[in-house]
Amino acid sequence: QVQLVESGGRLVQPGGSLRLSCAASGRIFSSYAAGWFRQAPGKEREFVAAINWNGGSTYYADSVKGRFTISRDNAKNTVYVQMNSLKPEDTAVYYCAAGYYGGTTTWTTWAKGPDYWGQGTQVTVSS
Repeated sequence: QVQLVESGGRLVQPGGSLRLSCAASGRIFSSYAAGWFRQAPGKEREFVAAINWNGGSTYYADSVKGRFTISRDNAKNTVYVQMNSLKPEDTAVYYCAAGYYGGTTTWTTWAKGPDYWGQGTQVTVSS
């Protein structure tokens, strides 16, 4: 079992930066891929970014590519997403997720539904 707890969400002005953290429990977390998803009011949850177990492979949604950077520190069982040049449309509840990624699994497949989810943290981009 893996438990995930997100933190770092807050109100930020457009153009600003924010770093979200996801603290995980469970020894197996370091062998799992991890990622971030978000859900804006009235919209479906969407994929944001993902990273494999050792950080050697990352995957981003087109909407955040070049602005967001995902990273992880397995010694701390923590995954991060650095969000720069934030826009009002980035406003959402951000969720951390983790699950197996390997073999013939593609990032597209993985992004459809990891096994473990956090409770979310609110990010609001507004002046």
